[in-house]
Amino acid sequence: MNLSHRVRQSLTALVLVLVLAFTTACSGTATKSPQANYPSSIDRSIDYGQIARGDSASAQEFGNWVVETSKGLIKDAFVRDNNKLGAVISSQVRPNEVKALAQSLAQGFRKNFPNQDLTVLMYAPNKELILTARYDAQSKQIEYQAAS
Repeated sequence: MNLSHRVRQSLTALVLVLVLAFTTACSGTATKSPQANYPSSIDRSIDYGQIARGDSASAQEFGNWVVETSKGLIKDAFVRDNNKLGAVISSQVRPNEVKALAQSLAQGFRKNFPNQDLTVLMYAPNKELILTARYDAQSKQIEYQAAS
C-alpha cells in the first residue's frame, strides 16, 4: 500500500471521527423522559427506498444527523431500538474504509445512546449488508464481522 493511499485513508477516518465527536458534543440535546422518546405514531407508508430513520424521536434525530454530517459518505441511516444503527454507504467509500467508518459511527452512537451494547450495520450502496460492528459496553471493545 503506497504512502499517499495510507495517508488518505487515515485522514478520511480522522476527519469523520472529529466531525462525529464535535458535532455530537456540540449538539446539546437534552435528556428526555422515556415517554417523550416515542412519537404517538410512526409513518409506516415510507417505502424501502426511503426508510424511516428511527423508531423513536431521538433515534430519528440521530439517523438524520448521521446522514447530514457524513458529507456524502452515508446515503441513508436508521436507528432501531436505540441500539442498532444501520448505514448505507455511498459509492465514494472504498472497501478498505468501511471498517474505519463503522468504528467512527459506533463512537458517535455510543455517545448518544450510552451504557448499552450497540450494533452498527454497514450496507453497500445496493443495500446489501457488508459489515457488522458490535460494541460491548462492558469491555468497551468493538468486534467486526464481515457479511458472508
